[in-house]
Amino acid sequence: MTDTNLLSLNERVTALTESFSISFADRVRKLKASGQTIIGLQTGDPDFDTPAPIIDAATRAMQAGQTHYADSRGLLALREAIAGRMANVHGAHYDPQTEVLATHGAIQAYYAALQAILNPGDNVLVPDPSWQTHANMVRLLGGTVTRIPSSPESGWMPTIAAWEAAITPQTTTIVINTPNNPTGAVANREYLLALNDLAAKHNLYVVSDEVYDSLLYEGNQHVSAATLPGAKERTLVVNSLSKTYAMTGWRVGYLCAPKTIIDQALKISQHSITNLAPFVQHAAIFALTDPAMAEETRKMVAGYARRRELVMRLYHDYGPTAIKLTAPQGAFYYFIDIRDLGIPSAEASERLLEEIHVAVIPGAAYGQCGEGFLRATIAASDEDIEAGFLAMFKWAEQFK
Repeated sequence: MTDTNLLSLNERVTALTESFSISFADRVRKLKASGQTIIGLQTGDPDFDTPAPIIDAATRAMQAGQTHYADSRGLLALREAIAGRMANVHGAHYDPQTEVLATHGAIQAYYAALQAILNPGDNVLVPDPSWQTHANMVRLLGGTVTRIPSSPESGWMPTIAAWEAAITPQTTTIVINTPNNPTGAVANREYLLALNDLAAKHNLYVVSDEVYDSLLYEGNQHVSAATLPGAKERTLVVNSLSKTYAMTGWRVGYLCAPKTIIDQALKISQHSITNLAPFVQHAAIFALTDPAMAEETRKMVAGYARRRELVMRLYHDYGPTAIKLTAPQGAFYYFIDIRDLGIPSAEASERLLEEIHVAVIPGAAYGQCGEGFLRATIAASDEDIEAGFLAMFKWAEQFK
């Protein structure tokens, strides 16, 4: 028998940790499957069902024989629908023939984007806190990461001065995410203009994760980075249908970028996933083009807005507590301030799960600047949100 201890493994992969949010969600599923009652506020998965007409569109496509290989760029009709949404919703204009790639969720779009532009040793600037994959994917591809700090005082957006101070001759790329996971912050146009000017000054790419672009509250507006003056030639937009249409499990994403980048990203996609399932693409086409689906999205966003207000009402009605809440501007997470508890966020998350059976993500999973915070979703039922937040408020009383 071969001794596997003598066989080598990929050092970049072994140096990575698992995605905390995904592995934690897997753990919660196992606990629930074992019969434990857990209030799940840990995941970014809408509790709304995918609208039935989208499911029907996929069923019709399967019954019509759309179960074979398809165009590796994505069906042209899907790319046209994606380009149409970018133009109609954001004012960003892309050629569906050459500047759009359909991907297996936003994660694959992000992977293909980075793989297309990075060389080993290239430095990428990533905000802190941010979704764990933003940094880990860079490391996986042989790049280096510089985390740019943010704080509640900076509106959870790194200052432009902080971005610029981190730039070195090896820096090639800035990653931004707005609306932001995990903080719920939304970058305004003025901020993005300044960041775009910085990218142009230093000849940097901007990879813009815009997955939560539909989830906005109290008049906040999403500005796509690609719409800024002179930005399109250096901007790679990553997005998906997961949050907007409650289609997380369908794994439909897209990358919009200049033709030269899409041509490279296409090779990566061909050698990794080949193509998206065509019946899934037909469901996505329907979601993006049927006017009634836009209304379904508005209803879901209204539901999140109502839950957002529910949390703040519970918070104010409960009275003083050792944890602090600020309502998010976008996305569907509360980034809960637990600094007054005096314990690390990982310990707080573990104790909440074990002691009161509420599942939330420690802020440290999103970077050093996330320490002292917990991420809790409002993409859950009203009942779970109310029970979970009230249980956390009561639990925190022991730290007063």
